[in-house]
Amino acid sequence: MQQYDSQKNPPSIKKQCYGITGNTEIWEYILDSGCNMEVRIITYGGTIISIKVPDRDGNIADVVLGFDNLQDYVSMNNDPHFGSLIGRYANRISNGIFELNGNVYCLDINDPPNTLHGGNEGFGTQIWTVDKADSNENSASLVLSYLSPAGAGWTGETINPSWRPGYLYGFPGNLSTTVTYTLTNENQLIIDYKATTDAPTVLNLTNHTYWNLAGEGSGTILDHVLTINARQFTPVNPVMIPTGAIDSVVGTPFDFQEPKAAGQDIRTHNIQLVYARGYDQNWVLPEAADPEEVLLAATLHDPTSGRLLEVFTSQPAIQFYTGNSLNGSYYGPSNREYRQSDGLAFETQHYPNSPNQPNFPSTQLNPGETFNSRTIFKLSATE
Repeated sequence: MQQYDSQKNPPSIKKQCYGITGNTEIWEYILDSGCNMEVRIITYGGTIISIKVPDRDGNIADVVLGFDNLQDYVSMNNDPHFGSLIGRYANRISNGIFELNGNVYCLDINDPPNTLHGGNEGFGTQIWTVDKADSNENSASLVLSYLSPAGAGWTGETINPSWRPGYLYGFPGNLSTTVTYTLTNENQLIIDYKATTDAPTVLNLTNHTYWNLAGEGSGTILDHVLTINARQFTPVNPVMIPTGAIDSVVGTPFDFQEPKAAGQDIRTHNIQLVYARGYDQNWVLPEAADPEEVLLAATLHDPTSGRLLEVFTSQPAIQFYTGNSLNGSYYGPSNREYRQSDGLAFETQHYPNSPNQPNFPSTQLNPGETFNSRTIFKLSATE
């Protein structure tokens, strides 16, 4: 078992070949905080494939779920989105259509009857360009970019029954996206998102890392202690689309304002938990005075190991997901099967289906504007 090194070193970054898909070499970048935290990211999907941190006794473990080889990421078409970047539109768009400036756009139906995480060829299936990889005395950084062409989100691989003559295919506009991963010497993983477009479009960007602070392959996360800094959430219909309501969490299984086990109420008879087969809802975060201000959204603590995760974001919402689609058919580096609730995701985001919900915060991006957001995952261990 890897042990804690009490000596602090400067942050560093190095790269190595992770594999080849088609004729393209995929690179793995290894970011080291110099303080016993290591993050591994590959250029396929901008995917976080490993995060290693110590527990309270100095034992180091990988605390995220994922595959141990490139072929699994590629052959699964990035499903179930282990550690990947998500875009153009994270979460669901109802019936795979939306209207923008008088035009109706039609998308892939990859989560019937909806579009999920950008369609069949979302950001998690793309090969990202490395613009920069460097380190200094405080941090190590990796800058990735991807140009998503107009019409992305429509492959024609699935039939969209909502299509009508005159509808357009795919997301409008050429979208230029830059994602910067920064690992600091204070064991903070900072993800900065930046995007511009040459035509009005919609977007919702996030990262889909699955966490298990007891260690990858160690079993359920339902005993992890969770806090979500939110008084409201957006309930969904039977096909996981928000109804448009914004409800109070008080008196419901969705109230995590005070720390409680993630699974304490997961078997409660509540129709929202039935629809999702667990937690997979969007929590509304407090509104910041500055739209780019980063606020604490959630904390997660594993009592056994002492590991603590704090999630900060400038985004207006967070999706808490208990890995409900994990069914034993996926295996990670531990060679143990992943089952439901063996990992959880914190997807910092705008509200799902916002393009079709005028009362939700807008996700429209216009030429001349720049989308910016920041999410921070801070790792530590309690006594």
